[in-house]
Amino acid sequence: MWWVESHEGTTISVSVFDATTKSIAVRWSRYNGATYYEVTATPKNSAGPSTFAQFSGNTVLGSVSVLSFNSLYTVRVEAKNSSGAVLGQGQVDARTAPDVPTINLATSKQSNSITVEFETVSGAASYVLRTEAPDGTFSQTPASSSPATVQDLQPYTQYIVSLLAVNSDGGESQPSEPVLVRTVLPAPQLNSSSPSNDTIQLDWRPVQHAVQYSLSITLDGILVQQINATANATSATVPGLEPGSTYHIQAQALDPYGRPGDKTTVSQITRPAQPEDFELSPVWGEPPFLRVSWNASQGASEHTALSSTGLRCSSNGSSCHLSPIRCGQSMLVTLTASNQAGPSLPSQPKEFGSVPCPPEPIRLSEPEPGLCLADWDAVAMAESYVTFVKRDDGIEQSCNSSETSCNYTCLCGHTYIVSVYAYNQAGSSPPGPLVNYTTLPCCPSDVSISLVSPETLEIRWTAVRGATLYETRAVDPPELIVCNDTASVCVLSDLSCNSRYSVAVIPCSDLSGCNRNCQAQVHETAPCMPTITSVSQTLGTVTVNWTSDNSAANYTASFVCDTATVSCHSDGTSCEIAETALLCGSSCDVTVVATSSAGASFPSYVDALETDPCCPANLTVHQVTQAMSNVTWSAARGAYSFRTSLTSPRGNASCHTQHTHCLMGCITCGTSYSVSMEVASRTGRKEQCSYSGYSTSHCCPSGVRLYSMANNTLRVYWRSTGSLTNYTADVYGSHGNYSCSPPLGGNSCDIADVVCGGVYTVVVAPINADGTRVTFCPLRLYSVSCSGTYVGTIIYRGKRSVD
Repeated sequence: MWWVESHEGTTISVSVFDATTKSIAVRWSRYNGATYYEVTATPKNSAGPSTFAQFSGNTVLGSVSVLSFNSLYTVRVEAKNSSGAVLGQGQVDARTAPDVPTINLATSKQSNSITVEFETVSGAASYVLRTEAPDGTFSQTPASSSPATVQDLQPYTQYIVSLLAVNSDGGESQPSEPVLVRTVLPAPQLNSSSPSNDTIQLDWRPVQHAVQYSLSITLDGILVQQINATANATSATVPGLEPGSTYHIQAQALDPYGRPGDKTTVSQITRPAQPEDFELSPVWGEPPFLRVSWNASQGASEHTALSSTGLRCSSNGSSCHLSPIRCGQSMLVTLTASNQAGPSLPSQPKEFGSVPCPPEPIRLSEPEPGLCLADWDAVAMAESYVTFVKRDDGIEQSCNSSETSCNYTCLCGHTYIVSVYAYNQAGSSPPGPLVNYTTLPCCPSDVSISLVSPETLEIRWTAVRGATLYETRAVDPPELIVCNDTASVCVLSDLSCNSRYSVAVIPCSDLSGCNRNCQAQVHETAPCMPTITSVSQTLGTVTVNWTSDNSAANYTASFVCDTATVSCHSDGTSCEIAETALLCGSSCDVTVVATSSAGASFPSYVDALETDPCCPANLTVHQVTQAMSNVTWSAARGAYSFRTSLTSPRGNASCHTQHTHCLMGCITCGTSYSVSMEVASRTGRKEQCSYSGYSTSHCCPSGVRLYSMANNTLRVYWRSTGSLTNYTADVYGSHGNYSCSPPLGGNSCDIADVVCGGVYTVVVAPINADGTRVTFCPLRLYSVSCSGTYVGTIIYRGKRSVD
């Protein structure tokens, strides 16, 4: 029942309560004082007759019948009193439901549904399928068109099915004529299995009311077999199938009316075929295993290999490993294929006979250089042996033997990797241990020995293969010197001089030890250092004497001086040189070196030699005062001090100094002297030097006086020191300078036109033979007064030495 919104009348509210194909029911509001209500339905869009019905005053719901289907009416409700007068009214528009539909066919194709085919009716917007179960319960299913299906029904149950049409206003037509329909049987619950690779076993529970079962077996969409089983059957066997193939089985139960029920489909794969062939191949790894290889069986998801010793392996690939296996072992192996249906029959067994075990331990040795030996203990089941030898540079060699040893060539300084395989008819043993053997390092072929110092040998060679360390040995019994180094050079120091050493370079390796078969070389050290016993100078000859313990050596004595180097040679214990070969004033280091075919000794310790000092090349005497002279001379090589002497019958003078000049006092004027010098070295060696003579100046005159003469003339007077002496007199002052000289031997001279009134200095000096004037004679001061315009009194003011 459904409702339509009402239209307000004058005083009564009216609404649609329900509509069917032939009637419309409305509801209205109560009106006080009404005796009855009259309901009239009038077609709204057509000229058809109106229909009415009356209801008591206590009624608020009523319907009008005998209307046309799917038509629009205006329904008016009037409240009237007992005399028929209208007290109040109201109306509403309503449409009747569509015409009653007709069911053409109602069938059940599945056990939980019924499908209805029907003719559509005019004005119907949709349809409603009404189903009544045997227990009287109803269900309604909306439908938009034909056919329509009712779901969620019970299997093999009879239902009453009718159809209603519904228009857009929601009105439902009268139900169609009912139809009785029984749903079909449910599908059997099918279980499948494959007991063998060509059969499938099917099982199901009985389906109630079933009189027969229909089974269809297909492969790749093609029907293979059709089986019809009786109602009492609950299983079936499908033979003659292909191994490892997936079949689809469809099953239906038929009811007593011969109608097939629901279908059920299961997929079942048959077991794989029995494996026919497979391969066995041992792999001697860690751990060793037997590889079982096969071609996959049709439909197999896994293969399993089983040995008679209880080993088992499975794989979904094309091989699996039985592990562990042992050398010298025998077993039978079978292969089974399987899938989700189960395993196939096992294959025919295949026998596996093991190979011998590998020989071990393997012993390697080098009985002699260039020949190595591998030997091992005998191996059970072995018929022969093969030895493989690989050198570290990739060179390989092998030897076959029925014995338990093998000789192979080997070079020095190489590492050899050796493996030995045992063989029998089954094949080769697994790989045995790889044994490394490193031969002795090679001997250096280019050893060079050189003397780098009298007691040190340098040994050089080219690095050799296999050596990580070199031991260099120098032997001169009982002396042994050893040098260990990784470099290909060694210096043996602190050896004994004048000795013969046996020198050998021994290459060593951490792996193989040292090769002590390398040939030694004999090499001598230099002679021992000589010892100088004396260096002497006698009669113009310098002699060097020494001692040495090597009589076969040649000796060289060297005088290394600050001016030159001079040498002498000898095969004895002394040699000499002329003293003239050494310059005066030289300091020399004297050394002696012994030389043999082995080389040169250390130089002897140095002895010092000093020659006599040289005489100065130049000497000059210069008279400073009447009784003092200054002597100067040039430097002299090797000189430490000088003693200079002036000698004459009238007296001697000398000075001793380390300088190249000295002043001598107590010199007598006018005297000839002989000049000599004694030069001493720093060690006291002395040289006498003679020079040309030296004469002192004439003596200065004494008693010098100044006298006033007539006509402004002054006379200078002195006492002469010799009749053969020339003199000069000098008078000079602020008013002028004057000079006069007397004849040879004279002792006075006059000076004219002297200006009076001043202080004059007067000096009288002898003239040397070379014409020079003696400069060191004393000066005298005089005041010359004036007497009028003429020289007056002369006053002596004193004397002073020469400026």
